[in-house]
Amino acid sequence: MTPNSNYYCVIMAGGIGARFWPMSKTSRPKQFIDILGTGKTLIQMTFNRFLPLCPPENIYVVTNEIYRNLVLEQLPEISPEQVLCEPARRNTAPCIAYANHVIMQRNPDAVMVVAPSDHIILNETEFVNNVADAMKVAQNNDWLITLGIQPSRPDTGYGYIQYLEDLVMPDVPRLRKVKTFTEKPSYDIAVSFLESGDFLWNAGIFIWSLKHINKAFDAYLPEVNELFREGLGKYGTAEEQEFIRQTYSVCRNISIDYGVMEKAPNVYVMAVNFGWSDLGTWGSLYEIRQKDAEQNAIVGNNVMLYDSKGCIVNMPKDKLVVLQGLEDYIVVEDDNALLVCQKKNEQMIRQFVNDIMVDKGERFV
Repeated sequence: MTPNSNYYCVIMAGGIGARFWPMSKTSRPKQFIDILGTGKTLIQMTFNRFLPLCPPENIYVVTNEIYRNLVLEQLPEISPEQVLCEPARRNTAPCIAYANHVIMQRNPDAVMVVAPSDHIILNETEFVNNVADAMKVAQNNDWLITLGIQPSRPDTGYGYIQYLEDLVMPDVPRLRKVKTFTEKPSYDIAVSFLESGDFLWNAGIFIWSLKHINKAFDAYLPEVNELFREGLGKYGTAEEQEFIRQTYSVCRNISIDYGVMEKAPNVYVMAVNFGWSDLGTWGSLYEIRQKDAEQNAIVGNNVMLYDSKGCIVNMPKDKLVVLQGLEDYIVVEDDNALLVCQKKNEQMIRQFVNDIMVDKGERFV
């Protein structure tokens, strides 16, 4: 596949990954860590995934300004101008609006894919083919497209997309009109979604033409779009960062799903199956890890388990660890912190991090 000069990618890399503590910390969040032990960090894997679709100079990374040097260190193929630095976290809509206008200044005919930096894709060839199909559709239509994953379990940690009938499109038979979005439902509602058969997990990966996502912003988030439109002519210059600091100080905090996708009538979902995980929690990493006969997923050269099953254990390679009598636990050590937590209670990790900051200070998080 030859990269298309009108195709652009925006990688969202500003999160701190609190649910992956203690491996993910504020100074080096999970997107900058080789969590899978492949020799590449998650952001490097994400960047490489898009190279068949668009040239490296068309790939932008939106991140917190404190991670600018980490991005440039880990992605030497991109220039400093391709790293868009946010001074504060304002969710995905401002992040995307910022990237839209930087790219608008360069190429108004751009077709974009927007993706998080920390997802796992097991079948990358299938992923590239799916995104390429969606980008072709977006180039020729005013549709806003998102990717949907066939749910394998009633997971309450994901958003869900309900779709209408299949479109009559022989080239892209899995593209459907979106009916509703639902954020992280209760377990009982998630079960009913799976039983109904017309719901997909929301992968948080978007494809659209620049002109049509801008129209959608003007329709549904005009005040956000106008803020970033005022920066045209400043992007890529010495004035950009000061302009962005001022803009983010007054810009509202809102997601692209809530601000645009749930309101626009021209939203479509492509049902895909390329081995996806959003890698949001230790439990999601456990799902894709290789396991031993007792269903333990282990990282570390010197981990010894007795009468233990269903655990995920992640230890420094030179640390000897002996665990006995644990079932369905998360055990993780990194630098100056050790976590031992039941898998079923992993949603408490975010609370642990908040409490640590209050009681023990930032050096542990």
